[in-house]
Amino acid sequence: MKRRKPLRLNILNLVINVTVIGAVVGFIAYMFYKVDTVLEYHWQWDFLPAYILHWDETEGHWVPNLLLKGLFTTFRLVIWSMLAASLIGIVMGIMRTSERLFFRMISRLYVEFVRNMPPVVFIFIFYFFISSQLVPLLGIDEISVRASPATLAVLEWVIGPPELFSNVISGIFCLAIFEAAYITEIVRAGIQSIERGQIEAGQSTGLSRFQLMRWVVLPQAIHRMLPPLAGQFITLIKDSSIVALISIQELTFLAQEVVVTTMHVFEVWIFVAGMYFCICYLLAILFSRMEKRISVYRS
Repeated sequence: MKRRKPLRLNILNLVINVTVIGAVVGFIAYMFYKVDTVLEYHWQWDFLPAYILHWDETEGHWVPNLLLKGLFTTFRLVIWSMLAASLIGIVMGIMRTSERLFFRMISRLYVEFVRNMPPVVFIFIFYFFISSQLVPLLGIDEISVRASPATLAVLEWVIGPPELFSNVISGIFCLAIFEAAYITEIVRAGIQSIERGQIEAGQSTGLSRFQLMRWVVLPQAIHRMLPPLAGQFITLIKDSSIVALISIQELTFLAQEVVVTTMHVFEVWIFVAGMYFCICYLLAILFSRMEKRISVYRS
């Protein structure tokens, strides 16, 4: 039977959430006050809606403008990067716990190389390598020419506009390779947290290394890895802004274009910061509830 959450705990969570939101609102209000009094800045917010949605005379309905397009691109980058990083991280994490020195050395070199390199330097190096070598090898630039209109419509919804396929996919690869190094350590820690006695019990029954991982270690380790993986997913949302440096048109890059066009620096960046905060905070609440629900079902 599912246990109900105590009323006191519900009230405490509500108080915490209200306190955090109140602190953020208070900080923003204080910043508005300081900018208005010290810099004598004249706030103008009426231009922002036009950069979120605009009326398309040709299609006859509202369509996303720069800021909303950038948000959609950020979502695509984050989702596909996290999926790819999870696959790489799981493989590398298992290799980190392998009994063979060769596999442990490969995964260790990968983790240490990525984690000890500044993100900006890493993104620049790998972007130009991936965009000049890997993307042409995969034939991504030819998709927009050879694909049917129906296929292009699906790909545009999943990846983005056809003319940006190569840029977005290069950015996905860069973010995935970078984030996978941290997921590798999460997977390694999760696997090594399983009691040695359970592993020995599985080996005594004749389970192979693969079967031991599949049926004994990973089902228990995944539950322990979920909180840090959720945190890494939220971190990836914020880290995705790095790819603006390599001209990938996600939210931060297009926000810079709006700033240059309108010259309203504070309004644009405060609005974009609010978008990032809302997304990350809502995901943090969602992951927290998922973690508690899984713990209740397991208990």
